Amino acid sequence: MEKKSEMKAALFDLDGVVFDTEPQYTVFWGEQCREFHPEHPGLEQEIKGQTLVQIYDAWFSGPLADKQALITERLDRYEQQMSYDYVEAFPEYIRLLRQQGVKTAVVTSSNKVKMEAVYRKHPEFKGMFDVILTSEDFSASKPDPDCYLKAAARLGVGREHCVVFEDSFNGLRSGRAAGMYVVGLATTNPADSIRPLCDEVINNYIDYVRILSK
Repeated sequence: MEKKSEMKAALFDLDGVVFDTEPQYTVFWGEQCREFHPEHPGLEQEIKGQTLVQIYDAWFSGPLADKQALITERLDRYEQQMSYDYVEAFPEYIRLLRQQGVKTAVVTSSNKVKMEAVYRKHPEFKGMFDVILTSEDFSASKPDPDCYLKAAARLGVGREHCVVFEDSFNGLRSGRAAGMYVVGLATTNPADSIRPLCDEVINNYIDYVRILSK
């Protein structure tokens, strides 16, 4: 996709893109990593943006495989109590997109249990999107493009008219592999580190709202 002005569908990751939740996950994983990997300080920073399966495969397999169920239980409880605050100006941006006929989707590695917590905190959430795809809908995790290609197919929009909004390295790679225009949010990783993986970098949606409101 050469121009974002050709956008017919906007595909959003969830954490760090719709909600500013990454700092809360850093706290959670910091606690788990200090307990189970005290030999590797700062591990919670290295695993940012990875799916739970990827984290388990890399760091909680072998001798620690029996800890996965415990960590999953802890994570489920933690996510039920998290605050889900929108990235600045996101609600206004999504409203303007839909007014202009742009289709919208959430494409997240989060599971349905977590999404129920989101819906309780934000009853308006489902109405913001035409499609919400969760981890249960995908056969392969990001950076595989499967999730974004499925979202485009569900919306009936060609990849050349889709814009992906991502914050994690794997998510950005997923959007790129899908052949879509990729906007990187510098909410989780520094702008300079994600810039090579996307077409443009933003901190929030304020400027986009200003442009669409003209």
